[in-house]
Amino acid sequence: MTFHGEQAIFVGEAAIRVQDLKRSTKFYKEILGFNVLAETERSVCFTADGKKPLLTIEQPDGIKPKEQNTTGLYHFALLLPERAHLAALVKHFADNGVRFGSSDHLVSEALYLNDPDGNGIEVYTDRSSSKWSWENGNVLMAVDPLDFEALLEDRKGEWNGLPEETVMGHIHLHVSELQKTEEFYVKGLGFDVVSRFGNQALFLSVENYHHHIGLNTWNGVGAPKPQKNTAGLSWFSLVFPTEEKRNEIISQIKLFGGEVSEDNNGFTTEDPSGNKIKLKIYPENG
Repeated sequence: MTFHGEQAIFVGEAAIRVQDLKRSTKFYKEILGFNVLAETERSVCFTADGKKPLLTIEQPDGIKPKEQNTTGLYHFALLLPERAHLAALVKHFADNGVRFGSSDHLVSEALYLNDPDGNGIEVYTDRSSSKWSWENGNVLMAVDPLDFEALLEDRKGEWNGLPEETVMGHIHLHVSELQKTEEFYVKGLGFDVVSRFGNQALFLSVENYHHHIGLNTWNGVGAPKPQKNTAGLSWFSLVFPTEEKRNEIISQIKLFGGEVSEDNNGFTTEDPSGNKIKLKIYPENG
């Protein structure tokens, strides 16, 4: 997965707030097949390979339900290494009565569902990048029906949890507007715009991936930030290939007018819509 490796800038992990830690732990273990890497009374960190954190769930004191029509998480997206894994997951969902959506995006095949708090999740596999089509620097994507019959022909066995090679393929965010947000991710964080859906959504990546970041205004232009103590996105991380590259990006963010804070846990910034981003170095991802 060269788009999520040493030379790329990619999303490493995400942290989300939930209302019931026990309920959500059961969901993420039994429905998606995560393994627990570490846990406290108020949080659980999940992994696929037993080493690298992919998702952390947190239950703060007095947490409230997820707010509607705000900025924040649209979905985080888990990228499976093989199509056969996605096929096995379809049967697993069906066997367990899980409600889910699906789509063929030309570049990938995807399943969609929500966790118990309404946090959006995508699980997908990529088609070979040699089969992606590009026009004038834009990758062609669509929202076509998924061919389940063809997909299930590739199933080789039962779902046994997330494969060790699973990575956080991308993250898709609700934002309050696109112009300043695009400038932040392009001029500040160093991404390229690779696709636009009218004036409502855009997709960004490095190394010609179909997207590491999705941004949309589907919750309304001018959507407010959610309250801090509600279910939803707490933060996500971006992983940079070297400390030098991260330092370069930090300087770019500051030149752009953004802020970067530093504490014992490293460097953190926020996009113009208040989405919190931790800036990490490969292979650091925790």
